[in-house]
This record gives sequence, structure tokens and C-alpha cells, in this order.
Amino acid sequence: MPGRYSTVSACRRWRYDSRMLHLACCAALLLSLRLVVGFPWLQVVPATLIFYLGSGGWSSLRIFAKTISRDLHAAFVLLQVKLNVRRHLKEKNTIPKIFAETVQRFGDKTALIFEGSGEKWSFRQLDEYSNRVANLLLQRGFKDGDVVALFMENRPQYVGLWLGMAKIGVEAALINFNLRLEALVHCVSISNAKAVVFGSELTSAMCEVHASMESTVQMFCSGDWDPQQVPQGTECLEPLLEAAKTHLPSRPDRCFTDRLFYIYTSGTTGMPKAAIVVHSRYYRMAALVYYGFRMRSDDVMYDCLPLYHSAGNIVGVGQCIIHGMTVVIKKKFSASRFWDDCVKYNCTIVQYIGEICRYLLNQPLRDTERQHSVRMALGNGLRMSIWEEFTGRFNVPQVAEFYGATECNCSLGNFDNKTGACGFNSQILPYFYPIRLVKVDEESMELIRGPDGVCIPCKPGEPGQLVGRIIQNDPLRRFDGYVNQSATSKKIANSVFEKGDTAYLSGDVLIMDECGYMFFKDRTGDTFRWKGENVSTTEVEGTLSRLLDMKDVVVYGVEVPGAEGKGGMAAIADPSHTCDLEKFGKDMEKVLPPYARPVFLRLLAQVDKTGTYKFQKTEMRREGFNPREVTDKLYFLEPSRGRYVELSEELYSSILAGKQKL
Repeated sequence: MPGRYSTVSACRRWRYDSRMLHLACCAALLLSLRLVVGFPWLQVVPATLIFYLGSGGWSSLRIFAKTISRDLHAAFVLLQVKLNVRRHLKEKNTIPKIFAETVQRFGDKTALIFEGSGEKWSFRQLDEYSNRVANLLLQRGFKDGDVVALFMENRPQYVGLWLGMAKIGVEAALINFNLRLEALVHCVSISNAKAVVFGSELTSAMCEVHASMESTVQMFCSGDWDPQQVPQGTECLEPLLEAAKTHLPSRPDRCFTDRLFYIYTSGTTGMPKAAIVVHSRYYRMAALVYYGFRMRSDDVMYDCLPLYHSAGNIVGVGQCIIHGMTVVIKKKFSASRFWDDCVKYNCTIVQYIGEICRYLLNQPLRDTERQHSVRMALGNGLRMSIWEEFTGRFNVPQVAEFYGATECNCSLGNFDNKTGACGFNSQILPYFYPIRLVKVDEESMELIRGPDGVCIPCKPGEPGQLVGRIIQNDPLRRFDGYVNQSATSKKIANSVFEKGDTAYLSGDVLIMDECGYMFFKDRTGDTFRWKGENVSTTEVEGTLSRLLDMKDVVVYGVEVPGAEGKGGMAAIADPSHTCDLEKFGKDMEKVLPPYARPVFLRLLAQVDKTGTYKFQKTEMRREGFNPREVTDKLYFLEPSRGRYVELSEELYSSILAGKQKL
């Protein structure tokens, strides 16, 4: 007992000292702010002295000097976005209303360019197209609160469709165009969609699931189509829109915190989860990036990311909708055409995910990779190991790396181009932006709590899970969660910052240095990232088990040197060696998108389970795919042949050397 109380006393003393430190920092920052706006230079002396006395000496003064400019910029960005959000709340604005202001300002300026066809849409044309969508849906009986699923590849119409829906309060469900069969039906059904608008390029996918959908779900096909090939009852969208009116219909009484659309994210529940995106969240994500990275309305952004993702549709297209930027939409990413496109369209900002940077570095040298006007690469997942190689080879002055998720309230931004960092939190005023790294058990990823039941914050250099305090009446701090309430509850923890509060659990492990810079380390839970996509291990396990007559299958991610994310590995219980890998590979292609197909297979006698029948993955994850260390049979998915081949030591060495394509 004495030991316990001494620990509690130590914690209290630590918190008291921390508060004193933060008070001293506040005083220093406030005096510095007064200095910035024109007060005499002599005021820096007491500010510095207060900080020095309250924070412990020269080390803290050094951190203060190194980070004050960064932190002041971040504080002004947060203040600006907060004031804008307050205005939009007061005026009951929505994204369509904000877009209407953008149209008034920019009118005939090019809003969207569709790379490939060279098609250009002005802001006025995008506005008129979205009005047609709104009027057509009203004519067909859709009303405020209804949901329409959007299932198509990138194109300008994609933006016009969800924007038109939003004008009359219809919520779009943005479905990953790689999904097929059961997962596709699941995404349509959990959103309670009354209709599906699909691209003609996805006709075969819709035909496969049409019989499994509710008979009341209406079908609209966009693009070149053959009436004999589409599901029965499908209508061609283009003639219907051509006949619709272009005036703005009467708007429903919606506000800034109402639902805009749904974006699907992989999770531990087995199937994709529909994350709720409200109007204020869309604005916040786009605005923080715009102001934080000092973008301009005359920038031209190259967006080659899928529009069913928040990165492509909010961080990218959001700059067009809200700030009047021209955005070049690419149907699909092409490493060989990337820099040619940037030169052709005079792009100044390019979007990326980590995989894109690696693919570009793997391309042969070409003149256009240094003849462009790109001043900023915006995205997440750029590894430190290739960061400087990327910026040096392609002559990109700034990497605007950020951390975030569709549903999270603890986004980060690397505003000052710090190599390798995905963002930062102020060490001067850590409570100004209420996020934190907290200690977790490395095996179970359970939160570690102190004697008072509150989570333990990490010190610089200690890995921890990123969390963000939830304040539901603050649009910048709220957590809207998912359509499924159970999935929402799993992302919330209590008594994280202090007793009785609630916080969002990111599920990601980061490390912070002494200046507050954050560096991404790992993804927790039953999800890993590969080819720029989140892969749900539970979903893949269930699918593969069905293909293998319900054999035990464990799926996890393994690190592959030189590759972004983790390659999928499936451990299959096959004691009698009856698994037909050729048939298995062909069957798998029909039901899983490419990024979710395991890169490696491991055939073993049995899969170890816990007492609650959960698969034990930790040891297998550590062993990886090294044939010298794993005694079980290992196989590799050879991309050129599309089939599994035995993983020999020679092939293993080729993968490590980066000679073997994944």
C-alpha cells in the first residue's frame, strides 16, 4: 500500500510540475504573440526568462527557439479554421452553400480537368451539372436524408453527382470500385441506399450482385452502356440529366453538422465500415490542409487518388469545392505518365500515398521529372528512407506530409517540411491541440493506465497510440463515428487525458521527438495497409476460409524491405496437404480486390488459438516470410503469372534485393 500511495503522489507531483511548465510556456507564448503584433522588443526578455525558470533550463529554451515559429503558425491556422467554422455554424451553411460562394468568385475558371480525355469543367458547369442531378432526384421522389450509393471510377461526374445529391440533402455512399460480390452488397445494404449509380465500366460487377440486392433499389448507369448487358431495370443516367433543369432547387433546412456522405474504411469487424462525414468535417479536413500548408487558389492540384477515399475527394477535390483551386482528376494512377501530366497541365501540387512515391522512384529517368512546376507533394506514407531521394530526384521543394483518417479527430500536419515527420504537437502548449501519445501493451495493444485509471502519456522517444480528446459540441474535436454503433464504440475510450473524459483511438502507433515532431511507426489491430489500401484481416480470413471449405486461415501483414505498408500473408491449416493452390488462386481473384490478395502463403498443420478461440498471430508475424527460419511450406504470389509458386531461398533473396516485383 505505501508503494501505491507513493506512486500516486509522484504522479500528482509530475502533473503539478507539468502544469507549472505549461503556465510558464503560456506566459512566454503570450508575450511572444504581443511581440509579433508590434510591442517593444524588450518584452522578449521577460518572456524568455519566465519560460527558462518554469521549464527547466537551456534545453527547453532550445526547443522553444526551434519550435516557436512552427507553433505560432499552427495556432493561427487553428484559430482561422475555428472562426470560419463558427461562422458557418451560425449561418447554417453546408458544403453546397460554400460551393455556391466559390462559383460566385470564380465562375468561368476551370474547376476540374479530366486527364485522358482532356475534358475541362468550369465552376459554373460543375454547378449546373450538380443542379441537374438534384432536380432529377427530386423528380424521382428522393428526399432529405435518403441515401444513394455511388460506384464508379474517377471522373468529373463523380464530383457533380455527390455534390448534386448534397444540394437536396441526399447522402451519397462512396463505394470502393474494387469491391465485388458479398462486400459490395454489404456496403450498399448497410447504408440503406435507395439507389445505386454505377459506371458502365463496372457493369459486370453489378450484374453479379443484382439478384442479391433489395428489389426496391433503383439502378442508374453512367457512361457508354449496352441495355442488354446491364441489370434488368437499369436506366441510362445521361439522357435523364440532359432533360433535367439547371436551376438550383429549393434546399432543405440543413446545417453544418448534418451528414454529407459516407466513406468506407476497413476494420476489425470483417466487412468495410461506413464512416460518417458531416459537412463540418469535410470543411475542416480541406481547410486545415489549405491554410496549414499555405496553398493558394491559383494552385493546380494533380489528384490521382481514388475519389471514394477522403484523401482524393476531401483533401484533393475539397480545394476545388471550397477554395477555388483547379484540380486535375486522373482515372487511375500511372507512374509512367505522372510527370508528363504535371507538365501538360502546369500542376503546382501533386497528391501521393507512400506507394506512389516508391513507384515513381522505380521509373527510368526522364526529362519531364525535372521540367515541371510542382512546388509541393501532398499526402501521407512517404518513408524517411526515400524522402530525400524523392525530393532530390524530382526537384520537389516541399513534402506536405500529414496524418489523418476519414473519421479521426486527431489529424496532424508537417507544416514546416521536417524530413520523415507526419506532423507535430506543440511542446510549448501541448493542451492547445488536445491530442496525445499514450502507452499501450505492445502485444495486446491494450491501453496502459496509471494507478488513478488515467492513460499514461508517452515521453519523447517512446512509442504510443495516438488519441484525440472528444468534445462533441466542437466541430474540430467531435467524433461522428460509423453507421454501425458497435463499430463506433470500439474507437472510443474513457479516462484518457483525465478522469471521466472520452477520446478517439486512432489504432496507430507513433513516436514523438523532443520537439514534438511525430513519426509513424505501425498500425494496430486487425488491419494493415498495402498498395495504399487498408486491408481487413478478418474480412480476408473469412473469404479465404470459405474458398478452402472452412479451413482455419490466419491473415496478417508482414514487413517487406523496401515496400510501403505490409504485404499480406495467409497461414492456412492444411495437415493433409490437400490444398489446390492453382484453383485457390483463380477462385481468390474473383472475390478479393488485388490489394487484399495475400502476397505470401504459409501451409501448416494447425493454427494456434487462444482460450477464446482467437488466432494467435504475434509469433507468425515476427517470423515473417524467411524460408530459412520458417519450417512450414511458404509460397509467393508471382504477379506476372498470377499464381502461387514455392518461396525458395533464391526467390526470397530476390525480394529482399528489390529485384522481384510484388
